Amino acid sequence: MSETPHDDRKPRHHPIVIAHRERRAADVQLRVADAITAFAGSMPFGYIHAALFAVWMVFVESDPWPKLTLVVSLEAIFLSTFVMIGQNRQSAFQQAKADHDFVEQEQELKLNTELTRAVHQLAREIHERVLATPGAAPAPSSLPGPDSD
Repeated sequence: MSETPHDDRKPRHHPIVIAHRERRAADVQLRVADAITAFAGSMPFGYIHAALFAVWMVFVESDPWPKLTLVVSLEAIFLSTFVMIGQNRQSAFQQAKADHDFVEQEQELKLNTELTRAVHQLAREIHERVLATPGAAPAPSSLPGPDSD
């Protein structure tokens, strides 16, 4: 069986990122909120508003300020709601990713600890076998030191 080589050009995403995207794509309300937030945070949104408000102030209303103030205030309320939805979504995503990463790191730590203990045990066994072999050099602790007669 031949495995296909990994393509480093394709972006690889964290499992939490993939699950988060799938969950958001499945919910119509979340897709609408994402679309509004994406558009409201773009330069075209700013350009359209500047043009619409300029046209309104110059051509539509003789005294645009009361209605314009009302419209802008209402729009700010709705846009701030979408910003808060986005922040809540991002916070939930970051928490889910942090939880997942914590579990992964704990598993890695446990595995590394087990491997370190196994290597230590193997080193002890090798050391004992080397010392038990006839004709082997004595252990360093049993060699005479420079102070011995």
